[in-house]
Formats: sequence, structure tokens, C-alpha cells
Amino acid sequence: MEHEKFTLQSLNELYRQYSHGLLKKKNFEELLLQIVLDDLKYFNLYKWKKDDCLDFLSWVYPRLSRAIDAYNKNGATFESYICTLIRWSAREYRSRHRERQTAEQAVWMARFPEMYAHEDEPDYADGCNDNATPNPGTKPVKNPRQSLILILKCYYCLSDDFLDRLAPRVGMKKDRLKKMVESLRKQRTRRDEASHIMRENIHSQYYRCIVYENKLKNLTANSAMYLKVKSQLQKARRRLEAMRGRLAKLRQEATNGQIANLLGVAKGTVDSNLFALKTRMQAMEEIPPPEIPAEPGSYNP
Repeated sequence: MEHEKFTLQSLNELYRQYSHGLLKKKNFEELLLQIVLDDLKYFNLYKWKKDDCLDFLSWVYPRLSRAIDAYNKNGATFESYICTLIRWSAREYRSRHRERQTAEQAVWMARFPEMYAHEDEPDYADGCNDNATPNPGTKPVKNPRQSLILILKCYYCLSDDFLDRLAPRVGMKKDRLKKMVESLRKQRTRRDEASHIMRENIHSQYYRCIVYENKLKNLTANSAMYLKVKSQLQKARRRLEAMRGRLAKLRQEATNGQIANLLGVAKGTVDSNLFALKTRMQAMEEIPPPEIPAEPGSYNP
């Protein structure tokens, strides 16, 4: 108690000297900060480390300087005025520091997806491969429409050189087939951009949920603030699940409707042709491989 009275008298006496012009403001502020450092317990800073106290005083100094100019002698004593200011500022500082720690922990816990990585189409140099497969010829296929629909469906895996070789087989000019494929590639680029933006939003929402979860750990159970943060967490989780559902519905490949619009036919025509190709491929997979006859005189168990 004696030490507290000494602090009380020191603050009031220092302000009296400052108000009478015996101390400059800079010297007054230095002495005031030194008193705070010498008696941390009186200002409820006794559990703080010295480095944390110095950081706090650096943070609160502009506010303290403005408070000295705003002090009114007709109110409480200068000691009570400054002590209340420092104690409430310390609570605010610790609250902000805790929120920063929570945010940093959330960032480390959140896993960053590979949002910007995507595989570009391979580039084929013209005339650089001497072992390239020879041109299969320009003999048209039996069903050019089915082949064209299959080409447009698999456009992302086909190079421009291969498209030039396929164009005569389906009875189309090279430029026209490339124009169709280029249209699908542009649509794919727009879908990729939308997917990347959606993934960024999902990551931000996931990060927000982690922040709410960490805030709940530091709050008193069933308190008003606890219930408020819990409600915010529930809403954030529901929104996160909805965003994940929308991302799952985004398709990267060309849809049958897009191919139908490109060819100027009904969507059912594209569906039926792709179904026929799928049925044919399944039938080919069910055919057992031919048996190789054993050579005369060989052992056959």
C-alpha cells in the first residue's frame, strides 16, 4: 500500500509540475512511462514479460500523449485518470494480440490447395520427330458425326497437329475444326477461372471457420459473446458446405449441350451418339482375347 501511495503521489505531483510549466511534455511523458515500468503490478501488468510491456507502452504512447492534453482537473485525479486509461488499454491490447495469434494459428492450420496449378496442353514441334506415326490417309471413317462428337468431347487431350490429321477423316476443313476446338478451349479457360475463384473463396471461408473455432476456446461457455460466436461459426460452416457443393458441380470438360450448340444439332443427338460409342467400347472390352495356339511339341499343361 505504501508503494501504491507513492505512485499516486508521484503521478499527481508530476502533473502539478507539468501544469505549472516546471516540466516539458517530453520529460513528463518519459517519467510517466518510467513509473509504469517500475510498478507493473499497480497497473495490472505484473504478469506480463518485460518485452511485452515495452511493446504495449510503444503501442499506447500516442493515446497516452493525447490523454494528457485532454485531462480535466475538475474530474478525477490525474493518477486515477491515467491508471484507468492504461488498464483498459492493456485489456484492449491483449485482446487484439490474442486475435492476431488466433489468426496466425488459423493460417498455419489451413491447408492451401493447389489453386493455380493446371497442366497446359503439350506443345509439339513441327518436323522435329523423325519417328512420328505416318499419316493414316484421308479415307473417311464410317460414321463421321460420331467421330466428330468424340473429337470435340476429348478436345483437351488433342494437339493441333493431331487435329489437322483428323479433319479429313471426318470430312471437315482443318480451319473449321480448329475453330470449333478453340471455342471449347475458351469456354474451358472461363470455367477454370471460375473454379479458381471459387477455390479461393472456399479457402477464405475455411480460414474464417478456424478463426471462429479458436475464438470459442477463449470465451466463457454459454456467455453472450460465446453464443454469438457459436452462431457465426454455424453459419460459416453451412456456407462453406454450400460453396463446396457448388464447386463439385462445376464441370471442366465440354458438356453435351455445348457440343450440340457448336454443331447446331439437338442435345439428344449428341447424347445418343456418345451412348452408342460407349456401348460399342464396352462390348469390345467384354470380348476375350484370342487364344494363341501352342506350337507342336511344346508343353501345354
